[in-house]
Amino acid sequence: MTNSCNGGIETALDILVGKWKPVILYHLIENGTLRFSELQRSIPGITKKMLTTQLRELEYHDIINRKIYAQIPPKVEYSITEYGKGLMPVLMPMHEWGLNHLQHLDELYREKPESQ
Repeated sequence: MTNSCNGGIETALDILVGKWKPVILYHLIENGTLRFSELQRSIPGITKKMLTTQLRELEYHDIINRKIYAQIPPKVEYSITEYGKGLMPVLMPMHEWGLNHLQHLDELYREKPESQ
C-alpha cells in the first residue's frame, strides 16, 4: 500500500500543503475573480512576497488563472481554472470540518463553572 500512495497523495499535498494555499483557493472559490490587492486584504497576515510566491505556484500547476490587463496602473486578476475547480470537493469539506473542530474545541475547553 505504501508504494500505491506515493505520487498521488504527495502530489496533492504539494498543491495544498502550507498555511496559505488552501486559504487563497478558498477565497477564490468563494468570491470568484479577485485582484491581487483584494486577495491580500482578505488574508490578514500574508506578506506580498508570500502571496506572490503562492499564486505563482498555483498558476504553474494550472489551479488558478492569472489575467493581466494592459493598463496603467497595471491590473492583475486571479481566478480558479476549470481544472482547479476539481479541488472544491476537497476544500469545502475541509473548511466545514475546520469550523466544526473550532466549535468542538470551544465546547471541550470552555471554562466550566465550578460546582458548589
